[in-house]
Amino acid sequence: MMDAVAPYLSVRDGAAAIDFYKSAFGAEELERYEYEGKLGHAALRINGGIVMLADEFPEMEDMTGCVAPPTLGNRTTCTINLSVDNADAWFEKAINAGASSIRPPSDEFYGRHGKIRDPFGHVWSFVTLKADRDA
Repeated sequence: MMDAVAPYLSVRDGAAAIDFYKSAFGAEELERYEYEGKLGHAALRINGGIVMLADEFPEMEDMTGCVAPPTLGNRTTCTINLSVDNADAWFEKAINAGASSIRPPSDEFYGRHGKIRDPFGHVWSFVTLKADRDA
């Protein structure tokens, strides 16, 4: 089930995050474990890849190594890139599910690209490469 590289997101309200990712990205929930009344761990399949997430445990930051974006002033240190068949459709679906627009889809030298921030502070790019779009 594990990909060679899989992002592991720290969120606040993991159950709501899973619901959002299902609605916005068509995520398939593969596993979910509770820990002390919070989401201790979950794995989702999104667009063929694996994304893991858990609720933020600030009291264990020295062990987990991360916090949720709201703890950082709703900033994040990375963008999660999704190579998709239709960047515009993925962007609109995410916006309709509650994401905010950072960069509406536009044509770039490599293809079509749009970027959103999900309600939990994480940034996602939707990219349809020219080679994929023209195939």
